[in-house]
Amino acid sequence: MHRRLIVPGALAASLLLAIPASAADHVPGAPGIGDPYYPAYGNGGYDVSHYDLRLTYQPRTDELAGTATLLATTTQDLSRFDLDFLLDVSEVRVNGAKASFATSGEHELEITPARPLAEGTPMTVVVRYSGVPSTKSAYGFSTWHRTPDGAVAADEPESAWWWFPSNDHPLDKATFDVSVAVPDGTQAISNGTLQSTSSRLGWTRYTWRSNKPQATYLTTLAVGRFDITTGTSEGGVPVLNAYSKDLGDNAGAARAGVERTGELVDWLSGYFGPYPFASAGGYVPATTTGYALETQTRVYYSPRQFANGSNTSVVVHELAHQWYGDDVSLKGWKDIWINEGFARYAQWLWSEHEGEGTAQELADYTYASHPAGDAFWTVAPGDPGPENQFDAAVYDRGALAVQALRNAIGDDAFFAVLKGWPKEHAYENASVGDFRTFAERVSGRSLGALFDTWLFQPSKPAAPAARSAGLARSAGAGEASVRRPASWGRIAATDSVHAGTARSR
Repeated sequence: MHRRLIVPGALAASLLLAIPASAADHVPGAPGIGDPYYPAYGNGGYDVSHYDLRLTYQPRTDELAGTATLLATTTQDLSRFDLDFLLDVSEVRVNGAKASFATSGEHELEITPARPLAEGTPMTVVVRYSGVPSTKSAYGFSTWHRTPDGAVAADEPESAWWWFPSNDHPLDKATFDVSVAVPDGTQAISNGTLQSTSSRLGWTRYTWRSNKPQATYLTTLAVGRFDITTGTSEGGVPVLNAYSKDLGDNAGAARAGVERTGELVDWLSGYFGPYPFASAGGYVPATTTGYALETQTRVYYSPRQFANGSNTSVVVHELAHQWYGDDVSLKGWKDIWINEGFARYAQWLWSEHEGEGTAQELADYTYASHPAGDAFWTVAPGDPGPENQFDAAVYDRGALAVQALRNAIGDDAFFAVLKGWPKEHAYENASVGDFRTFAERVSGRSLGALFDTWLFQPSKPAAPAARSAGLARSAGAGEASVRRPASWGRIAATDSVHAGTARSR
């Protein structure tokens, strides 16, 4: 055996060579993912691939406790990173070792691992937490909705902070396992497929799995007392729907609409291609909100959606999002037109199917019913700004732009685009610019001027532009001279439920 003598200077040099990078080379991940509409939403420095949430919830007191395990990979040399979260944290571990943590801003949980992490490092983050979600707020609001028998997490563009720590932006989609224990007699509903139920000592645990990438705002939790129906569509899609036992006069209308989910999924598949997920369905809890939301595989409906009777149009709208918004998610919140313009257009196609007005007639009426001075035209669906992200113009003017595209490229190319887009970007994120590029490739047409006129100009397209987009009948005409389609009232009801919920879908 030979011994090597190392003098102090040589020892220091040797140690430096043994350490691949110093802590000084690692920097904190950004506290936002870079979305200009919501600069503090999401986080930089890592990408999540899976969430495992194991929770216990007591409806009587609104107490939630749980452990979230996040599987992620670093995307930079990382000294610290953030999660978006509001509840009280008791412990954080990163790759098995305890990490220090602190809170900052409105909803940031800052985590400092015991050791810096190099770019490309797999990362297992375990967060233990508890709290009363209804007592928490950020930016002056809450997205945790209490009900007489429990609570619901469903909102847009954020809802995760109140019940699980996350990288809360659609750019970071992941798969989910959500396991929730609730008192016997109460159910816990979430996305995907129900894997198991088990009971012990007065508590029942429900375990749900979403096996396709899912945005955090599309991840939902509903706890309460529900009537649950199950079935399979003719096309083979498993369907699970749930209805609060406290819907009152809206109970029958809610069931009459939502129970058609399987039929409508199959019908939409004819336009958009095969249904992209392992299950479908919806739930109607006893909330007081006024909106519906395309929570992935399990749509959230407010009872108010059915206050005037069964409305299959709103069910079509939310199910269309399973392709346009859930399967293919937006890159940034300015790309909301890809979600809402096409979901509204699906309602127009359903109107045509039902013999209550063609898509062309609905486009003509939309164009004619808003005079040039109407503020409706000042909202540009292609980039509406955060204050107008869920304005009615994003939906109606957005669908008008879709019809203009259809008329410009012809039905063969249009329906090829409609079906090809979810296939082209399945389980990914895409922008309005990406959609234009795809439509140009499929149609062989240059579409820059059309997109600029109908999506980005803050003014009503003039009569020549309307005529060139196939709106000759309504160009220059007033509302009184264009027949109102029979479906307009039901479609407009989908607009009215967004009034007063500017942050919500």
